[in-house]
Order: sequence, then structure tokens, then C-alpha cells
Amino acid sequence: MLPGRGPGERMAGETGTGDGHRRGLDPGLLLDRAFAQSAVRISLYDNDVRYIRMNQANLRALGLKDESAVIGLRPAELSPDSGFGPGHAASFEAAARRAMATGEHATWQTSGEAGSGGQERAWLVSITPVRDGGGVVCGALAVTFEVTERDLARQRLAVVNEASKRIGSTLELARTAAELAEVAVPRLADVAMIDIQESVLRGDEPVTGPAGDAVLLRRMAFRSVLAGAPEVVVGLGQVAAYPPGSSAARALASGTAVIENPARDDFRRWEVRDPARSRIARQFGFHSFMAVPLRARGAMFGVAVFIRHQRPGRFNGDDLALAEEIVARAAVCIDNARRYTREHATALALQRSLLQDGQPAQGAVAVATRYLPGQAGVTVGGDWLDVIELSGSRVGLVAGDVAGHGIHAAATMGQLRTAVRTLADLDLEPEELLTRLDDVVTRMADEHSDTRDLTATCLFAVYDPVTRCCTLARAGHPAPAVMTPGSDPEYLDLPAGPPLGLGGVPFEERQIELPEGSLLVMFTDGLVESRDRDIDAGLTAMLKALSQNSGQPSLETLCDRLTQTLIPGPAADDDAALLIARTAALPPDRVVSWDLPADPAVVAESRARAARQLAAWNLQELTSTTELLVSELVTNAIRHAQPPIQLRMILDTTLHCEVSDATVTAPRQRRADRYDEDGRGLMLVARLAKRWGTRYTQTGKTIWAQQPLTNDTSKFT
Repeated sequence: MLPGRGPGERMAGETGTGDGHRRGLDPGLLLDRAFAQSAVRISLYDNDVRYIRMNQANLRALGLKDESAVIGLRPAELSPDSGFGPGHAASFEAAARRAMATGEHATWQTSGEAGSGGQERAWLVSITPVRDGGGVVCGALAVTFEVTERDLARQRLAVVNEASKRIGSTLELARTAAELAEVAVPRLADVAMIDIQESVLRGDEPVTGPAGDAVLLRRMAFRSVLAGAPEVVVGLGQVAAYPPGSSAARALASGTAVIENPARDDFRRWEVRDPARSRIARQFGFHSFMAVPLRARGAMFGVAVFIRHQRPGRFNGDDLALAEEIVARAAVCIDNARRYTREHATALALQRSLLQDGQPAQGAVAVATRYLPGQAGVTVGGDWLDVIELSGSRVGLVAGDVAGHGIHAAATMGQLRTAVRTLADLDLEPEELLTRLDDVVTRMADEHSDTRDLTATCLFAVYDPVTRCCTLARAGHPAPAVMTPGSDPEYLDLPAGPPLGLGGVPFEERQIELPEGSLLVMFTDGLVESRDRDIDAGLTAMLKALSQNSGQPSLETLCDRLTQTLIPGPAADDDAALLIARTAALPPDRVVSWDLPADPAVVAESRARAARQLAAWNLQELTSTTELLVSELVTNAIRHAQPPIQLRMILDTTLHCEVSDATVTAPRQRRADRYDEDGRGLMLVARLAKRWGTRYTQTGKTIWAQQPLTNDTSKFT
């Protein structure tokens, strides 16, 4: 018995079970009430996809009071809030007809359909064919579910996945900012603008300006759904100024994202602060803004601004969560790019400080060089070139290569370059210099764990313009190319030698005579070897490029030709260095020498000869200094050395005075006390000369001193 009813009372339509065991509504009536009262939207269509019935949930969604207003209509004739809309009605009707034709259940879904208030909505419709008692399909039942949240969640997940794949593909800060904008438009916003602090672009830490001032950022990327992005006021690379109180300024000040849905009063307020932006916002109908700070590892790098003006829906909390997710990923990548920029700048500054900025004044060779950084990671490495002024008007030419890239390779290169210059100042023969350098590399590997796998190669050459002889030795480095006047270029047959650091293996040198105007080409393997070309093909291409000489091109032109031929792309796979030297020869009248007896009386005659030679060279202003230098050097040789003794004077870009003897004992400069009768000779030489030193020969040693010229040397050429 139902509550509130007397015995034997029954509602209309109620029936009793035969045994009184159960009472209930008529099944047909119960089904009708379930159809009408279901919270799920249900519609029944005939064979022509016209409405036969529609439940209350569907009617409420359409804003209708009873189903008589829709009976006999097709979906396309209803309001867009039906879940179909004009653009989707034909698609739904086709799906319903297919389901009725096949007699199989089907589903149909819309995505991003705008409903009331401009909110995007998504619907999933389950279509079930309805059969009569004879099994013939006579209609279709459609049950509609709103799946907006599920669809939006799937879309957000897709955007996040794409962001993880696309953002940060390189260590270029501008490219990372562009990737963020590309991911956000059009999936999240109609316009995206990415602005970064100026200090971050330099690789420095971000800084904040005084409170209350306009925020000045550099526009690094923007993107719009409109061709040409006409609604973007600030172009790439320009400064974006955000006045205090703007959404971007508030986001940067608070460190949290800001959503702004401006009203008409807001545009009037903006017009006072920024007329250009206010005019564009009105023109294109901006209606929703979102500013998300670019923050990672506790630092604020800039701001990402997102705008909607095409899609009707405003930014909401879900949009904010999505924006914060992808911006956070981009911020980490931007910080990585900033750190890379700083490391690159540091390594580049280190390398530039270690490499030769200018070339020494010398007349032995004319030189042109090129250094081409590679594409790998930090674009600085361990390749180096050097031109070293030596005594006797000679010059040392160096090409070296430390394996690897970055600060470590550059620092190691600097150590080796310094070692080469120090050893070269000792006037060692090339094979002896490489032996000493090999010891240096071995000690570096033994003393420091980060250099245990150190690999380096080196080529060292000494050219003497007086004898026109060039002495070379190499340690695992590519052999140089040589081209004498009137001959084809070729690679010098020079013993390869082991790379530096193996220890215990002797190096061999070779001496060749180079006529005046000969070319000596030294390079690192990055110039002739790449992923697409083996080293033999590169070496062949270099000889071919060198042989294409018409006349005597400048060394700069020749350098450009070789680099453009061997590295046609924007950069080499590895660092590449190139040095081209054209040899010169000193005229006979620029070199004079006298054999001297071991007699103290010859000192005065030596001074007189030096004075007469300076007069012949029109360098009388150097007479007194030169006489004193010659006097001390000759006296020192007569008193402490063995004959034969020779005095030689050379004039090129400097004045060289040399005294040779047959003793291998090196002179030593010492400080003489007040009452000492000797010990001041070399001290005077050191004070009077620009440079001085000792070099050893096969028959003894030579003490030399250089003086700078005060006259224009062009009159001697």
C-alpha cells in the first residue's frame, strides 16, 4: 500500500499483480515518464531525421516550453544551442541516416561549438536505430551528452604535449620565444606576444626597475590568427613599454598571472596611458587579456601576453592553468638559452683574449688568417693560429687544434698557445719545441682530471727571410700546402708525428727553401673535413682552389676563396682555422756581417763599422745606442766565449744586432754592486734594447738585441 492511501485505493493506470505481490505503473506509461523526466537530452527522429519527440531536458536547453514547437523540424532549423548549429546540422543528419541505413549504433560529436554567452561547448550524440515489430528501422533515438569539459581537457593536454615537443628545440632565445607563440596561437589565444628583459638577452641575470616606472621589455616574438598580425603595435626587436597598472606590469610586479576582461571604461582609461594600444584594442575588438610572467628558477625573465578578439569566449581559470603550464616550460628553456648565451659569451671572450688580436710588426711574411666557429653547441673551440716574431728577422707560424668545444677547450688552447710562444722565445728548433710541448700536454693530463682525455695537434714553422729557409715540424696535424711562384700547389711531405700527449715519441722536422712570393697554407682539419666529405676530398678541393690563381691575388681574397669553397654553408661542422703566409726575402743590402778576432782592440772597430752602416741606412739617430749595444755584446763574446766571433746587423721593421760565438754557455744577467768592475753589460743591453735574448746554433750561440726604428722604413723598401 502506498503512503497516504486507504485500502483498495489505486491511481489511474495502476494495475495489481495477479497475486498482489507487487504493484506499479504501467510499463508504457513509466517509459513515457522516464523519457520526459530524464536529465539527459533525448530526441526521437523519423526516417527523414525530423523530430518526433523531444524530452524536457532538450526543450529547456532550447528555451522551449513544449515539444510541439519542434515536432516535424530538422536539426538545422533549431537554435545553435541545440548542440548542432548550422555548420554541424548536415553532418549530424548524415550520421543519423547512415545509422538508420546500416541499422548499427553510431556516435557523432561536435567540438568548439559556441553556445550562449560565447562559451565554447562540445557535444557527444549517441544515435541508436529504432526498429518496429517487424525489425524494420523506422527512426532513430539520439541521446546527447555535453562533453565540453572532457573535450577541453583533451585539447589542453594536446597543447601541453605539443609544447613539450616544440618549445626549447634550440638554445636560441628568440627561437624559444617564437615557439611559445606558435603553440599558443590559435589553440589558446588569437594573439600572443613574448617580451623579454634586455639583460636576459645578453645572458645576464634579470633586473627590476624602480617601482612605479614603466616596464621596458624587448619584443622577441609575436603571432596572430590574422595575416601580418595587424593588431600588434610593437614589432620584433623593438621595446615594449608597459605603463604601471597594465596587466603585464601587474603580472611582473606580483609574479602571478593576470586575467583582464576590459569594459568600455577600461578602454577610456587605457587611452590616457597608451593611445596606440587603446586604438588597436578598439579597432579589433579585444575583449580578454591574459599576462603570464616568464619565471623559472626563482627569476623573472619577461612576460607572455595573450589576447582574444576572434573567438567569443573569454579567458577562464582553465585557460590560465594551461597558459601557466606552457609558459613555465618556455621560461625554463629561456633560462637555459640565457645560461647558454652567458657561457657562449664567456667562452668567446676567453677565446678572443687568448687568440692573437693583431699581428706583430715583421717583414718576413705577409699573413692573412680566418677563424670559423663550428655549429656544435658552444661555437668556440680549441683551434688557434699564431704569428710569432723571432730573433734574426725570423718568424714563427703556428696552427694548433685542441679537441672539443666550449670553455674547457678554449682554456686548454690558451695554455698551449702560451706554452708555444714561451718555447718559441727560447729559439728552439721546431722538432725540439714540439717535444717540449708534448711534455707540457702530458703534465696537464697527469695533473688535472678534466684533461686526462686531452687530444691536441700542432704544426710549427720557422721562416728566415735572410736565407729563405723554412723549417717545419708537426704533431699529428694536417700537413701544410706550399705553392712556389710558377708551380702548382702541393702538400709538403712532412713526417706526421704523433698527436701531443703520447710522450716518448720523437718528432722530425724538414727544411725547405721558399723563393720570395711563395705561399705557405696552414689550417686545421675542420676546414677540409665534414660529415658530408672525407678529409681526402677536402684536401683535393683545397689544392684545386689554390691552383685557380690568376696573377697574384691578395691574401685576404685567397682566404675568402678557400673558406667559401671548402665551407659553402653558414658554418663548418667543426671549428676551422686558416693561415696563409706569403714569404718575403730581405735584400742583400739589408744584412751585413763581420767576422771578428778575439781581440779586445776590435771592439772600437766594431762600433765604427756599426756607425758607418747606420749612416748608410740613414739611421744616424740610432748610432749612440747601437754603438753601446755592439760594444757590450762584442766585449762579452771576447771575454767569455770562444772564436769564431761574428757581428751581424739586419734591418727590417726593426734593427737587429747579433753577436755569435762558438760557446754554448748562456750569458746570465746579474745585478752588479756599486764597487763591482763588471756585471753591468747585459743589464745595459736589457735597458737599451726593445727585446734581447740568446739562441743556440749547431756551432754555438747567438746573443741578439732589437731596437725599434724611429724613421719611416718605407725608404728602405
